[in-house]
Formats: sequence, C-alpha cells, structure tokens
Amino acid sequence: MNTATAPLPSSKEATPATAWRAYQGVSPSAVDEKDLIERYLPLVRNVVDRIKLNVPAHVDADDLYSVGITGLIAAVRKFDPEQGATFASYAALRIRGAILDELRRMDWCPRRARARSRKLKNAINDVEQKHGRAATDAEVCTTLGLDKKEYEKWVEEAKPVTFIAIDQHADNEDGSGASLHELLADEADVTGRDNLEKAELLQLLSKRIAELPDIPKKILAMYYFENMRLAEIAQVFGLTESRICQIHAQTILGLRAFLQRVRDR
Repeated sequence: MNTATAPLPSSKEATPATAWRAYQGVSPSAVDEKDLIERYLPLVRNVVDRIKLNVPAHVDADDLYSVGITGLIAAVRKFDPEQGATFASYAALRIRGAILDELRRMDWCPRRARARSRKLKNAINDVEQKHGRAATDAEVCTTLGLDKKEYEKWVEEAKPVTFIAIDQHADNEDGSGASLHELLADEADVTGRDNLEKAELLQLLSKRIAELPDIPKKILAMYYFENMRLAEIAQVFGLTESRICQIHAQTILGLRAFLQRVRDR
C-alpha cells in the first residue's frame, strides 16, 4: 500500500526551513545540497567580513571565504532541527568555527604566547585605570605576580610581527625602487664562485682518490659506481665483510679530512 505525500513547494517558493527538510529526506528530489549551500552563501560572506576586521591585513579574505564554505557544507549535513536552534544561527557557528580553526593553523605564534599577551595587556590596562597614568614595569610585574626576568620574557613574546609583501618596493610606493623580491638574497641560489669552488674540490678529490692504495680505491669504485654491496665486494677480495666495511670507513674519513684541510687553506 503506497502512502501519498503532500507535494512540497518548488525550490524557488520554498523557505529555508522547507528546503532544509526537503534535503533531509522528506522529498530528496525537491532541493539538493547545492541549492541549500547557495541559499546561505551570503551568510558565509557576512561571517568572513566580521572576522576580517580583527585579523592582519596579509590574511586573504578569499581564503577565509573558501574555508567558510566548508563550514557551511558541514552545517547543511549535520544540522538537527530538534535542538531548537535555527539553521542560520547553527550555520554561522559552524562557519565561524571553521575559519577560526584555519586561522589557528596559520598562526605562527603559540597559543600560550597569545594568552600571555592578553594577560599582559589586561594587567597594563588595570594599572593605568587604577592610577590614571602610564603603568610602570614594576607595577605590571606585581599585578601579574612575575619576577623581572619572566616579565621581560612575556614582553618579548608579545612584540608584534610586521608582515611585508615581498613585491613591495624598497624605496617608495610609486614603484621607482627595486622590489624586496629583487633585493633579498636567495640562500638556495648557487653563485658562479660556488660552482668554481665545487669544481676545484671535485678535481682535487679525484686526484686524491687516484693516489689511494689499490684495494681502497677499488672498494670505492665497486661501492659507489658499480652499486655493489659490501658483502659482494668482500667475496671479490676474499676478505670478511667487516674488514671491507672497516677499509671503506677509514678511506671515507681520510678523504673528508683531506677536503677539510683544503677548505681551511
């Protein structure tokens, strides 16, 4: 026996509540997940705009918006109307939570340092409100119950960090000077001098290897160029593997000492 269900309003006529119920299963074909998400996208933008007021300028609002959408998707899938909250309020909490989690992940500063910074700020405000003047270090130390050394550590951790765009021009903003990208040294960059020094070291090392006794020289060739294992090399020379390992280690140490002497000249 089939039970008929009353038709739901079309997606254009449906309210957010009926749209959510349709998605939850009353009539799955009436409204899909994409439709519900699109209905509440303005809520994501609203939450992002409010959070953006309190974060550094280098944080991209579009990145926060993308994270907020993941919070909205989670809200659509996990909302329970039996809890008594409206979907909008529940979704706003999930969106805000997702964005704050991402900001914590991006934050270079440990949470403990953030907490200390807030305590330090509150202590300074309390002292200044009480005395009507700028707070001294001793007064702040007393308020927080810190000694001078620990107080200095807290102050050092609370120092703000300045973020500078790498494409910002060093001289002025009109673009007449070179950008920081052009001025900052690339530690991974190899200079011509580095290449010459490396080539010279390789040449000296090759000459040094050529002067080695026959067995150590052959062991190096078999191990590094023919990819033979030490056990296989031991069979070639009729020696134990431990003896081959010892000769190999002594030879490498000697070559390293030789290179160090060359660098120290």
